[in-house]
Amino acid sequence: MDRNNQFFDKVEKKTNVKKEDIFKLAQTVSNENLRDERTLRRLISQVASLAGVPVSKQKEDQIVSAVINNNVPLDFNTLSKMFENK
Repeated sequence: MDRNNQFFDKVEKKTNVKKEDIFKLAQTVSNENLRDERTLRRLISQVASLAGVPVSKQKEDQIVSAVINNNVPLDFNTLSKMFENK
């Protein structure tokens, strides 16, 4: 099994979100400006809804701040390592 499939299998196991839903969401935001606060908040809401996980206003603010300030790893290898450590 290749590394990308392993990553998505781990994500699906931890979040109960199917790989197909992740790809669909990624496709819808691929042309979005992820430095725009309103866009980020909408995306956070969509992801939270998809995963069935509530996100507090404080957590949403932290996520928005991290993304806008470029403090979030966006490559698969780094994200995969984050999931392995949890």
